[in-house]
Amino acid sequence: MKNITAVFIKQIKDTFKNGAILVQFFMLPCIAVIMEQTVTLEGMPEHFFVRLFSVMYCAQAPLTCMSSIISEEKEKGTLRVLLLSDVKPWEYLAGVGSYLWLIYMLGAGVFCLAGRFAGKQAVGFMLIMAAGILVSMLFGAALGTWSRNQMMATSITIPVMLLFSFSPMLSMFNKTIEQAAKYTYSQQIQYLIDSIGHIELQPEAVIILLANILIAFCLFWSAYRRCGLA
Repeated sequence: MKNITAVFIKQIKDTFKNGAILVQFFMLPCIAVIMEQTVTLEGMPEHFFVRLFSVMYCAQAPLTCMSSIISEEKEKGTLRVLLLSDVKPWEYLAGVGSYLWLIYMLGAGVFCLAGRFAGKQAVGFMLIMAAGILVSMLFGAALGTWSRNQMMATSITIPVMLLFSFSPMLSMFNKTIEQAAKYTYSQQIQYLIDSIGHIELQPEAVIILLANILIAFCLFWSAYRRCGLA
């Protein structure tokens, strides 16, 4: 716990030096709040922008930030120093992961307030976001571990991030895209958020979510065995 706490505190300090994390933390919640308060269209579903941007948020920000942090520290050599200082790989990942999960759950809380969810709806929304953020972080860890440097991580992460974050939005307008996107965790997160208040977990949704988690973990494990964290 001492090593995990040390890595956690280190990431808090690094946040104020890393504008990318701060921008992604504030950007989508702020856009959702502004559009929720200013844009009203006839026939638009209730809290449309909160539901739309919250899915983009949990599929975009944790993935890119996890990948960026790991690849940057590999490139600069700070990760090697940590590992040589008796910090085990799983302790490092636990420290960084718990930090990112917490900070992005705070962002999810902003969406929850903007959507005026309360009681069971608020609990359901936060649990859905927690699951989505966790899966995104696993994919981000895999991509960051696979990359030799930050430039390589960026070139790999951006297409994956665009796939997961924009496919739920595009599937609203195209049934063909929806048929393909439903096998991604972000699309299932979209379905669950859209059904807030009367959520019914279908076997297909559970299988798809678990399959995405398994794929993300296997990709990370493969990247770790091939490239390591140092």
